[in-house]
Amino acid sequence: MSPLAHESAPLPITAFIALGSNLGDRRGAIERAVEALRGAERVKVVRLSPVIETAPVGGPVGQGAFLNAACELQSSLDPRQLLDLLLAVEATMGRERRVRWGPRPIDLDLLLFGDRIIHEPGLRLPHPRMHERLFVLEPLAMIAPNAVHPVLRLTIAALLRHARAEAVRLASGCRHNPA
Repeated sequence: MSPLAHESAPLPITAFIALGSNLGDRRGAIERAVEALRGAERVKVVRLSPVIETAPVGGPVGQGAFLNAACELQSSLDPRQLLDLLLAVEATMGRERRVRWGPRPIDLDLLLFGDRIIHEPGLRLPHPRMHERLFVLEPLAMIAPNAVHPVLRLTIAALLRHARAEAVRLASGCRHNPA
């Protein structure tokens, strides 16, 4: 039999996801999501960042702080299959999409899938706002500072430096209006 006559399994691709939770047992939710990924076929959890606490960005006023982390995966799933897995884990853990950027027991975002650039309904890679979000970049830089954003062609460490500088610039531009 020639080597081309049989199909081989696709080679694993490195992917990165963001994990967040601001309802209930936030740390436990992140741990349960990682365990669900560890139990998934064709997915290997390689590294998990430390968990950080951040203020919510966008969404309803008054929602609680988030715990956020980033995770490196190796997967032989295609990007859509991996996204479907993440959405299934969210649904199993009680995630309901009622309010955009609203409170949630778990949030799993596919950030990078190798160097793939995808613009399809329901799937955009790299994640379209990851480079603007400190709550994504901080934990991601802890495990993958040299990973490269395939559109911006900058490392995660460089994106983090830029996002921090932008946050300082925005804060310094605020005006104090005494009551």
